[in-house]
Amino acid sequence: MKKFLITLFCALALPGALSAAGLTRATVVQHLDTCEAILQDLQANAKTAIPADILRRAKGIVIVNQFQASFIFGIKDGYAVALVRRPNGKWSVPAFLKAGELSVGLQAGGKSINAVYVLMDDQTARLLFKPKMNLGAEAKAVAGIRAAERERMTQSLTTEPNVYVYSATEGLFLGAALKTGYMSPHEEANRLFYDTNNRLPELLFSDWVTPPTEARFIMDYVTRITQ
Repeated sequence: MKKFLITLFCALALPGALSAAGLTRATVVQHLDTCEAILQDLQANAKTAIPADILRRAKGIVIVNQFQASFIFGIKDGYAVALVRRPNGKWSVPAFLKAGELSVGLQAGGKSINAVYVLMDDQTARLLFKPKMNLGAEAKAVAGIRAAERERMTQSLTTEPNVYVYSATEGLFLGAALKTGYMSPHEEANRLFYDTNNRLPELLFSDWVTPPTEARFIMDYVTRITQ
């Protein structure tokens, strides 16, 4: 039985490991385009859109694209793109993260998990530098107020969360604490995309890197929706 479980785990985990080993710049650009599309699709729907007042106060945005495949082991594997608002008010270049989580239990099935995390303070934004971090465990992550709900609300949440979580899934309970998966800097993706060995702090909080043409689209879009 033990040998079967080890074999099953390797069969499920290896595709992600192999894809990471064979990562190309074209794949990284595709990941960036996908994350931009996730954010645009979210904002295009009044039922899921992030309210303008929250976006104006945002200190960071993390767009996550994951796939969960479960059979005894539940494995989430995917990627994320993060941008932060610098002290001068301008948004950083996008930086790439790995996104994943492993859980054990009797479960079966698979689904796509797309989410946007809106970081509301600088301290939370700097958690992205950690080798492995969980915004649900290390910050107060809650289901966010949606644009359609904002107009109907008579009062705001009693305290400002550190992280608002938005997804295309309807029915999230407003203000409910949410479990989020682990994320870590994707150094190889950042190196391929920017052709530099600068790490996440330099990418997000310095002007040492000139944004490639492919990065301009998401930077311009985030700047537009957060003004």
